[in-house]
Amino acid sequence: MTTLTSKWNYPTTVRFGPGRIAELPDVLVAAGIRKPLFVTDPGLAKLPSTASALKVLDDAKIPYAVFTDVKPNPVEANLTAGVAVFKKGKHDGVIAFGGGSALDLGKLIAFQAGQTRPVWDFEDIGDWWTRANSDAIAPIVAVPTTAGTGSEVGRAGVLTNEATHTKKIIFHPKLLPAIVIADPELTVGMPAFITVGTGMDAFAHCLEAYCAPGFHPMADGIALEGMRLVFENLPKAAKDGKDITARANMMAAAAAGATAFQKGLGAIHSLSHPIGAFYDTHHGMTNGVFMPYVLTFNRPAIEERLSRAAAYLGIKGGFDGFSKAVLKLRKDLKVPHTLPELIKDLKMDSKRKDEIAAMAVEDPSTGSNPVKLTKKAARTLLDNAIAGKL
Repeated sequence: MTTLTSKWNYPTTVRFGPGRIAELPDVLVAAGIRKPLFVTDPGLAKLPSTASALKVLDDAKIPYAVFTDVKPNPVEANLTAGVAVFKKGKHDGVIAFGGGSALDLGKLIAFQAGQTRPVWDFEDIGDWWTRANSDAIAPIVAVPTTAGTGSEVGRAGVLTNEATHTKKIIFHPKLLPAIVIADPELTVGMPAFITVGTGMDAFAHCLEAYCAPGFHPMADGIALEGMRLVFENLPKAAKDGKDITARANMMAAAAAGATAFQKGLGAIHSLSHPIGAFYDTHHGMTNGVFMPYVLTFNRPAIEERLSRAAAYLGIKGGFDGFSKAVLKLRKDLKVPHTLPELIKDLKMDSKRKDEIAAMAVEDPSTGSNPVKLTKKAARTLLDNAIAGKL
């Protein structure tokens, strides 16, 4: 019965719905935060959605500071700078406001500000998280403004190690935000490219979680419904950015994906991570590029499972029908079919390809890929994604 042995967890409190950003002061009180550090990215900091959120704090006379030194793929220098601002301002908690980058970095600032060991000592390996001083982790309130990463309901943050060009997952149970405000009105201003890229990230989370081996029927059900929400709502949200119903459903899909992938991810993410580290590509869009190539590779292990998914989604043709539906979704949303379409003037010699393949095999997502990913297989998948060969 060992195959029926597993460990399950579910997200934190989520205040979901249009207009709920107005509840931010109450949420801070509930989380025990009196002087928050508001962490967001430099682009989002200039948008009306951020101004409206800060006005809520101003109207409530809540003291705060804003930190915006957040790269699209956050690095240790961003974390170091954020921790310094947190300590200098004597903040007692973080409002992580934005997409995956700002959410991850905000969570990591709240985590790392009270630690004495380097952040890399808390990588998601074995029980490394127990090295942290749990009592020194500041409370976090998360406010997503995109619908993709699902970091608002996650217990980890991704940080790029610039020295090795690798993305590291830092894990601790207290990285899970105390409370989430999921207000779809905050996503209305997202450009189409970001809407599609974050949506493909949510879809990749649901898809890989559903296909990952292991016993987690609740994660499977959540992932399946998340995929339905993406198929039905991402095209609508991309076409009409003001479609609040589509925006809300995509925000729910993002949280579903991040809840489901406690079961595992796979080679889509394994390959996407080193590409993002080397070429600073949008993570979700990179996932979208690799998706059909990895589906084909994993077919021997997931054909029956995806046939069931196709039936639930109303897609005819089993695995082949599902694969065609994914290709159509990508094409309709203008997701690049190949890496050269994603990365302008892509230059990747054989040595770099081998390096990326090796990094993919070592990526934490690889362990739950349905088919064993070897360096040779990873290199083939990379070559296929460059050439557009399915």
